[in-house]
Amino acid sequence: MIKVTVWNENRHEKKNPVVSEIYPNGIHGAIAGFLNEEGFDAGTATLDEPEHGLTDEVLNSTDVLVWWGHLAHDEVSDEIVHKVQQRVLDGMGLIVLHSGHFSKIFKTLMGTSCDLKWREADEKERLWVVNPSHPIVEDIGEYIELEKEEMYGEHFDIPAPDELIFTSWFEGGEVFRSGCTYTRGNGKVFYFRPGHETYPTYHNQDIQRVIINAVKWAQPVKRNRPVYGNAQPLEKISIKSN
Repeated sequence: MIKVTVWNENRHEKKNPVVSEIYPNGIHGAIAGFLNEEGFDAGTATLDEPEHGLTDEVLNSTDVLVWWGHLAHDEVSDEIVHKVQQRVLDGMGLIVLHSGHFSKIFKTLMGTSCDLKWREADEKERLWVVNPSHPIVEDIGEYIELEKEEMYGEHFDIPAPDELIFTSWFEGGEVFRSGCTYTRGNGKVFYFRPGHETYPTYHNQDIQRVIINAVKWAQPVKRNRPVYGNAQPLEKISIKSN
């Protein structure tokens, strides 16, 4: 069984009654809920727990980490970020959602500013599937339409994705690379754009299906990391005279 940890700041839910009404168990609780219904072993972790809920025991047992952050990126400990980075390099999958594009862990793994344009104006969004054979879009139609979402617009300052899965169009005219995959070390990373806290995006069945598919895709491959550094020859090296 795939072990998933859903990490969330859990700050909007405490400060904004609109968010707490949409997600009474928190965004993390909503996501863990549908992942558990799908048959995963999904738990949660939040910013204000000791070690942000990401103890060595939790991280070492996590196959895929789902990350949602917004208000408090700077409050995440650099030590925890380094531990998460190392786990990704060792093979743990990472799914970064919505405003997690600005999280320390995503920027560390990308090596760029990860900045973008944004606007909150209750706009329609269509997420067009641009890689229809990819397992992340299994059981998804040609596009996902969201009645209201926050706009993110290009240019999105990220490295060119290994694979581009979704491109979004917004009612105001912008477009955005909304589903991007990467490999880092032995680990797989998926960035998925939708999920503004004041909209019920994570109750949408297509959005849930994408996250479910992404967890399956991102699960670790059962192998050790390659060995680096000075290496002994596999074969005998003949000494050649001049």
